[in-house]
Amino acid sequence: MNSPRLEVDLRKISHNTRTIVGRLQRRGIRVSAVTKAVCGHPAIAQAMLNGGAAGLAEARLSNVKRLRRAGITCPVTMIRTPMLSQVEEVVQLCETSYNTEVSVISALGAAALRHNKVHGIILMIEMGDMREGILPQNTRHMVRRIMDTPGVALKGIGANFACLNGIAPTDINMRTLSFLANDIECQFRLLLQTVSGGNSANLTWAFGPHATGRINDLRLGEAILLGVDPITGAHIDGTYRDAFTLVAEVIETDAKSLRPLLRCADQTIAKNLFFPVISKTTRIVLAIGEQDTDAAGLSMPANTKFVGATSDHLILEAKDVTLLTGSEIRFQLGYGALMHAMAAPDVETILRSDRSAPNAHDAHGPDKHLASV
Repeated sequence: MNSPRLEVDLRKISHNTRTIVGRLQRRGIRVSAVTKAVCGHPAIAQAMLNGGAAGLAEARLSNVKRLRRAGITCPVTMIRTPMLSQVEEVVQLCETSYNTEVSVISALGAAALRHNKVHGIILMIEMGDMREGILPQNTRHMVRRIMDTPGVALKGIGANFACLNGIAPTDINMRTLSFLANDIECQFRLLLQTVSGGNSANLTWAFGPHATGRINDLRLGEAILLGVDPITGAHIDGTYRDAFTLVAEVIETDAKSLRPLLRCADQTIAKNLFFPVISKTTRIVLAIGEQDTDAAGLSMPANTKFVGATSDHLILEAKDVTLLTGSEIRFQLGYGALMHAMAAPDVETILRSDRSAPNAHDAHGPDKHLASV
């Protein structure tokens, strides 16, 4: 089998989605499954939908096109403010988009009219992350501008947390967002279909004991794909953490030392003469690097230590492990490492859906994935 490769267990992704959807459903919150980390992979998106996601959310139009070409017809929301150069395609491919700019909303409206459509707008409110969103005090003004724009309809409001500045959502943030939703409905006599409280970073709040107010939607990617809370790194109860496994091949294994073999008058030569040391530590070189993934975001297998990575090589030190050239090592990934691996042209994606798996509570943690094949 080719390497490097990403092995994807679709059954575990469906299970994770179903588990989280079920818990949030009891709190009156639906899930929009975010597919940007997997580059809009249709089979992974379908696994999320099979698990009960209400729709899909994407940040890149190329990924939306991939989903539509594969025959996925469910609602897809563009969660990054559309580029003016892409409004025509956004209107044709997405039912709704998240917005902050009057000029973009006007262009979306004009494009929608050309295609005999009404495009849905979710207005993003700045709640502390300082990435995108209008200031709360400008909400009424923006709502009026949207309502005065032909071809678009205000479908809801949303906020974002813990992406740029790591600002975690609080109960006060969520109550403020609920207040804004109520204020808009009262002032403009309309019903907001969506009040999107944020992303996977909201789960600690959403699973908590307090009232959820008007929040009825969360945009979830990392929590579903990796089974972790991005704020704390804690495992989400009942989910699998190993739906994705990155596999890389060993291309060199040897003992290494940085001490010169002998004294030499020519220091240039001396720097390049080494002798092996008697040690239980072996240095392993793998055929994968920073062009393929975020090496710092990989969970190191048991008895190994991360040394470093270059564009094409990953270096580990291993204790009491014997691996031959051609052996394979398996890694679990963080969110950034997963994003890079899915986008890397030389990392093959292998889909699995028929393998039995252990109970999610007993699934291997990040330190149990060294395997010689």
